[in-house]
Amino acid sequence: MDKSMIADLESLPEEDKARMSTMIEQLQIRDSLRMYNSLVERCFTDCVDTFQRKALTKQEETCVRRCAEKFLKHSMRVGMRFAELNQGAATTD
Repeated sequence: MDKSMIADLESLPEEDKARMSTMIEQLQIRDSLRMYNSLVERCFTDCVDTFQRKALTKQEETCVRRCAEKFLKHSMRVGMRFAELNQGAATTD
C-alpha cells in the first residue's frame, strides 16, 4: 500500500477501520483456503493413481509430500517476489 492509501485508512472512523480489518481478514482466509484446495487437488490428481486401499501407498505418500513441498516453496517465493515488487513500487512514490 502506498502512503496516501495508509493515510486515507488512518483517517477513517473506528467503526470503518474495524469493518475494513474484518474484510481484509476474510479475504486472507479465503485466499488461504483457495491455496490449500489448489494444493490438495493438484497433488491428489498428480500422485494418487488407484483406490485399491484406504491408505496411500508409500510411492503415493512420497509423491504427495514432494508435491506439497514444491507447491509451498513456490507459493512462498511468489509471495516474496510480490513483496519485493510492492516495496519497490512504494519507494518510487
